[in-house]
Amino acid sequence: MPLATETAPLGSTGLRTTTLGLGTAPLGGLYQPVSDEAAEATIAKAWDLGLRFFDTAPQYGNGLSERRLGSFLSAKPRDSYVLCTKVGRLLRRPAEAVGEDAYYKATPPERPVFDFSYDGVMRSFEESLERLGTGRIDVLHIHDPDDHYDEAVAGAYRALDRLRSEGAIAAVGAGMNQSEMLADFARAGRFDCFLLAGRYTLLEQGALADFLPLCEQQGIGVIIGGVYNSGILANPTAGAKFNYADADPALIARALELDEVCRRHDVPLKAAAIQFPAAHPAVASILTGARNEAEIVENEALFRHPIPPALWQELRERALIDPAAPTP
Repeated sequence: MPLATETAPLGSTGLRTTTLGLGTAPLGGLYQPVSDEAAEATIAKAWDLGLRFFDTAPQYGNGLSERRLGSFLSAKPRDSYVLCTKVGRLLRRPAEAVGEDAYYKATPPERPVFDFSYDGVMRSFEESLERLGTGRIDVLHIHDPDDHYDEAVAGAYRALDRLRSEGAIAAVGAGMNQSEMLADFARAGRFDCFLLAGRYTLLEQGALADFLPLCEQQGIGVIIGGVYNSGILANPTAGAKFNYADADPALIARALELDEVCRRHDVPLKAAAIQFPAAHPAVASILTGARNEAEIVENEALFRHPIPPALWQELRERALIDPAAPTP
């Protein structure tokens, strides 16, 4: 298993990402508030651990994540890290007062508004540059266009393609919680990388059938997020979350089976979960979120925890993972 600090090429972009990256949705106050001090300490700890791949988005804390990440990175040499953000949501202050954001806590008053048009994406890019305090973004993803595919192809992709041709960004990507539409994007345009969240994990390997082979064939770099499937692979108990909702009992039972095998081999379930997707040759980096120093320290340690080949073999024999899935 590669160390978290080793680098891998991100498709054919020329960018190299550390094999473990920091996802900053939690630092935007996802589910619970995070102070400026805690956010800075978390990013600093990730940096101290050697992580040089950072992912954010306007949606994460309604701009809070971008501002916090940009504030820290402003003191670092620009060529020493790879920075991703996203387009598809503009942050605008509602005309009338609204209640607290359903997901992000203690955030600015702006709220995200879907906009995958060419002009909207260009505005989003400029506004992200301002919040991040940088003149360059390495990877720009079309973010969650599940219900906006046609506009994303006709508008957002065209804008990103122009930004790439002008050298304003190095890579055009898309980030989603499904692989099917990402495969459609791969066939519709020239994409450099994709961020797939929650759909290639110890619990789900459907992406093996079409998406991952397609990316490998086309030289598209894949970034994997959501390796714990919203928490079920971190703590498979009653009330665990899967895909941001309460997990079905059958999924909890399957996660408990995975945990049982891991325990028999003296391996934490979370270690198997964070290492498993990294073994696929199309995968360049694993993104893990953290809201404090302890969480990023734990993730880095889990990423290099020794796992005997016998564990993977038993998971195959018990049909708990796809027999075709590469393993470390």
